[in-house]
Amino acid sequence: MNERLEYQQLECYKLANDMQKEKLNREPYFDLGKLPGKQLQTEFAEYIYYRGTQVSILTIKAERQHFNSLCEFFKKPSHQKNSLLDKEKDIWIKQLKLWMMQNGRALTKHKVTSIQTESVEKAALIRYFENLLEFTLDRSETNELAKDIWYLERLPLILRTNPIVNHKTLNFRGIRQPDIREEVKKAIYHHLKTEALGSIKRELSAMNKFSKYLDEKHSKISTCEEIDREIIEQFLINIKVESNGGNGIRDDLLKLRNVLETIGKIYDFPHLTKLFLKSDFPPERKAEFKSYSDSELKRLNAQIVKMEEQIARAMIIHQMLGTRISDTLTLRKDCLYKHDRQDMIIIYQPKTRRYEKPISRELAQLIGKAVSYANEHYPESIYIFAAENKPEKPISYRTLQDKVLRMIYEKDIRDDNGNLFGFGTHMFRHCYGVKLTELHVDDWTIAKLLGHKGVRSVQYYRKMSNQRLADETREVRNLMSQIILANLDGWGEEYEQIRQDVGIE
Repeated sequence: MNERLEYQQLECYKLANDMQKEKLNREPYFDLGKLPGKQLQTEFAEYIYYRGTQVSILTIKAERQHFNSLCEFFKKPSHQKNSLLDKEKDIWIKQLKLWMMQNGRALTKHKVTSIQTESVEKAALIRYFENLLEFTLDRSETNELAKDIWYLERLPLILRTNPIVNHKTLNFRGIRQPDIREEVKKAIYHHLKTEALGSIKRELSAMNKFSKYLDEKHSKISTCEEIDREIIEQFLINIKVESNGGNGIRDDLLKLRNVLETIGKIYDFPHLTKLFLKSDFPPERKAEFKSYSDSELKRLNAQIVKMEEQIARAMIIHQMLGTRISDTLTLRKDCLYKHDRQDMIIIYQPKTRRYEKPISRELAQLIGKAVSYANEHYPESIYIFAAENKPEKPISYRTLQDKVLRMIYEKDIRDDNGNLFGFGTHMFRHCYGVKLTELHVDDWTIAKLLGHKGVRSVQYYRKMSNQRLADETREVRNLMSQIILANLDGWGEEYEQIRQDVGIE
């Protein structure tokens, strides 16, 4: 085992910006060789790697001081054990406190909160050691993969997650058959290596529904090996009878097929890869493509700008960028740069990829204001819109949604049809795309500005633009038709017929 654990090996270093990296000291590593014994070194290394997925690199730098203090603590002969598991947690903490007092270190820290209330909390070194011990104990009690509820942060994988969605666990208890549950666990773990966590959650949901069906209709089935085409056909009939239809059925069936095929490959059940036919999947339904009108945007934004300043900036920047909400909330502090005097922005799309595009000077200035606010309030975060209680992560979708919806209900903001607004963050993106088509921008440029890989989706923005034009000009077009048709006298029988068809006397 290499006795130096470099900062560069940690996940948070890869996400750090240049400003954060400049603040790292001349020895950007943990010297595991200071610890007595390979097992202790391994346990500390596992915890440090884990912390590297949870906090910023500057927090890691600060925690290296606690690591070095614990190395001094373990130099004492009575503390030199093979593993952290060789003593109870309470005994370790008592020994650490005694060592701290002997070395003139405070056991508590006086704290004044932002609302000027005072409190006393444990010293940071004690809290660090407690977290280390709990982490090591959790990993040792049982293999996480053997449990029915997996805590994602404990899995030995770097997961493809959306930072604005706070997923903590995968729960397999909804799968009622014990053997099938274990088979599904192996398939899901395999998929976690390559698939996004959101897709994994839908796979598990689909398997839960299928397991419930098996329990109610085929209670003797205990393993996926016993599932055949006849059972699948009966299941298809059942969901068609009980379901209201929609894309949910199609997605569930696709996810169910994915999991069963993977189980078939892992356990050598070849028939599971041939259970489904192409005709089993209902055609995909096209979602209704909606957008806000100019008057709706005006009413909504008149109240958004009165919200908390950073929340208001997030919502306005989101509209001006035309991004997905996940792209907006994960904007980084170093996202702005200039190219030939043109302001540019770097966007990291959690769903797809990184891309860059030009922006207006006004938008760049607004983003600059948001960056300044973030640097003042959350200096260690890489994100512009950092979560208040966990700055190493971006503000969550749920938090933003709650704040905006509360404002909508309190201010009673309604759309053109008189209904209360919802939280339609993606409709802002539709508005952005529609405006581009109305400006006669070509398809490839629109796709690039929206962050699409191809031009296929642009057709929907153009179709909506045409529909909006038709709706907004219908009254004036009807008036013009009435004027023209009223003046068709003497123009021949064919025009007279037109006039009669539309009811002009």
